[in-house]
Amino acid sequence: MSSIDSTFNDFDFIGDIHGHSNDLKMLLEQLGYQNKDGFYQHPTRKAFFLGDYIDRGINVVEVLHIVKAMVDNHQAIALMGNHEYNAICYNTKDTHGHYLREHNKKNFNQHAVTMAAFMADPLSYKNYIDWFTTLPLFYENDHFRAVHACWDPQSIDCLKQYTTNGVLPLDKYPSTKQKDTTLYQSLETVLKGIELKLPKGQIFYDKDRVIRSAFRISWWKAPEVATYKELSAVKDYPLPDTALDINQIMFYSPQDKPVFFGHYWMRSENGETPKILQTNVACLDFSVASDGILVGYRYNGEQKLSSLKLYYTT
Repeated sequence: MSSIDSTFNDFDFIGDIHGHSNDLKMLLEQLGYQNKDGFYQHPTRKAFFLGDYIDRGINVVEVLHIVKAMVDNHQAIALMGNHEYNAICYNTKDTHGHYLREHNKKNFNQHAVTMAAFMADPLSYKNYIDWFTTLPLFYENDHFRAVHACWDPQSIDCLKQYTTNGVLPLDKYPSTKQKDTTLYQSLETVLKGIELKLPKGQIFYDKDRVIRSAFRISWWKAPEVATYKELSAVKDYPLPDTALDINQIMFYSPQDKPVFFGHYWMRSENGETPKILQTNVACLDFSVASDGILVGYRYNGEQKLSSLKLYYTT
């Protein structure tokens, strides 16, 4: 965990990088960071990384080197993303000698690029897996909140019981795979988002061509029309326009402090510039791993966010 003062607020938030080190270097330099003494630094500001540093892109090793060096030298805070959590579980066994994340074809394929990047240096791979376990799952101070996928108050409150400064001890990881527990559901929510099941018998294919019977919702704003399609965080999935009851969902209040997150593969369509979702909600994942852009937000403690403070690669 970074030792940066919890009252510090001049952060540059950066979304999911997924092994795209060239984009990361370009964005840091655009934001005024320089690589001095072996790590990127800014004279007055710090970076805040929102998770998902690995998988998909081929320059995973360089991304991890940049991010970890900045954290180690107190130039950044880095949160855990679902891909880092998956990597920990893929490489961690329970008391029965079984890996916490099954070594099936789907999971292997998701992590294959990262494992290939470390093929010549397995010790570094292990060291980075160990480092992942030190990353906080969430962060909050008097001015803002940050999480990889979803700031859900009930889930955050649950995780606070198991974590220290947002960091989950390694001996708790086997418990996160017990699906009938609040710990499992809370971790799933903050790292992957809130999911709702589709009507019985209905499925769709996600961006990785995986069959899904549930979908991630846009938890940051209650929709005017509560249908499956309108509620989906990904608008191009072929979901039904059927109405559904959303009374049990706790949407993020417009009166709450600003929240920053990634994870949702936003798109900047038709040449438009990226935009925040609302004045206290900023998703910074704009699909750099799928011909998109890497996006950052220059934050100075303001309670009303502005799309004019977004920076991005081209």
